[in-house]
Amino acid sequence: MTPLVQPNISVKTFRFYFKTESQIRLPAFPGSAWRGALGHALKKTVCVVRNQPCNACLLKNACAYSIVFETPPPSNAQKMRKYTAAPHPFVLKFPTNHGDFNTDYHFDVLLFGNGQRYLPYLIHAFKTAGQTGIGGHRQVFNLHQVDDINSTGQASALYHNDELNPALPADPIELPEVPQQIKITFVTPLRLVQESQLITETEFDFGVFFSTLLRRQSMLSYFHTDTPLETDFADLTQHAKTVHFENPQLEWFDWTRYSSRQTAEINMGGLVGSVTLRLHDLEVFWPYLWLGQWTQVGKGTSMGMGAYTIETMGESL
Repeated sequence: MTPLVQPNISVKTFRFYFKTESQIRLPAFPGSAWRGALGHALKKTVCVVRNQPCNACLLKNACAYSIVFETPPPSNAQKMRKYTAAPHPFVLKFPTNHGDFNTDYHFDVLLFGNGQRYLPYLIHAFKTAGQTGIGGHRQVFNLHQVDDINSTGQASALYHNDELNPALPADPIELPEVPQQIKITFVTPLRLVQESQLITETEFDFGVFFSTLLRRQSMLSYFHTDTPLETDFADLTQHAKTVHFENPQLEWFDWTRYSSRQTAEINMGGLVGSVTLRLHDLEVFWPYLWLGQWTQVGKGTSMGMGAYTIETMGESL
């Protein structure tokens, strides 16, 4: 049996606070709008080579935009050599009740590993993006504060009145004792792909979910930390195929986003709902499942997709 291994991915959470002059007018899942605006603002801020694709640029492995938003694998990478981009070192996480906001608004930016060094660029880019306008209504959001949120949820002001304080070192994510049972709730659409097809609620199982999660965390540790994940990937993946969720309560949620790059509406539907899992004899999966609450899983994670929470049930094993 594969020994218990905890992925070593440092995570920092930063909460961005905005003010706007009218009622919030954003879609149910606003990550696409914010991510798109971030990309435009960040590239405008740092790009010194105009009218050239990032993958053909000599600066692609030194440019904040390229590393954060395009994320090209290094030329000597041993993983993902067939891919043009590695996982981005950030995800966006939005309150589920953003419709309750009036003129104050906030969301979280999570940065992984070495991606944390680009925080000042992101603050500047989000400030610029908000002033330009977000969403189809081009609503203006004025950034006025960024808080550093530690592992216990305590906040300290990092950016205020155009002054930036040094960020605190990342706290390790504490792994709770393995509970008897957990409930996993997918709070934003989960988009898993197998054999080029999106997984529906009737095809969803632990094997495809865990193998996708493991691959994502392995890639994040490989490309964005100095301590790549070392474990028996084949054994974990094979073991996961024998595991089954209990009481699945999943449904397909359809929504679309507009892609300015493709000038078209893009279907972004995915699974929402919950499943439960008994962890007796499955302790080896626990570190990855717990960390997944920060890394998220599936396609579209950088815009907030594949976010889930874990509710522990029963005494520790």
